[in-house]
Amino acid sequence: MKRKLYDIAHSRAGDKGNTLTLSLIPFEEKDYELLCREATADRVKAHLSEIVQGEVVRYELPNISALLFVCQQALAGGVTTSLVMDTHGKTLSYALLELEVGR
Repeated sequence: MKRKLYDIAHSRAGDKGNTLTLSLIPFEEKDYELLCREATADRVKAHLSEIVQGEVVRYELPNISALLFVCQQALAGGVTTSLVMDTHGKTLSYALLELEVGR
């Protein structure tokens, strides 16, 4: 069954210069394995391809059942220089949650 990430997880965003971090945390610990299988760095990069211009690296945090994605060249030059509406990329956590996962 296919579903959107927002059905099983929540996300937070952070920034430093032109680098965006996105956390992905399941509502229920049992869904962590599904996130690890489906939310790969390549899929996240493809999903956010119009925004993220650089590399996406995924870190697994099994002790807290969470994933962290570090996205390079994602904030149109950086927080202090970008002219885009959301210079901090906070809304990109919601864009991540639109990714479809499942069988």
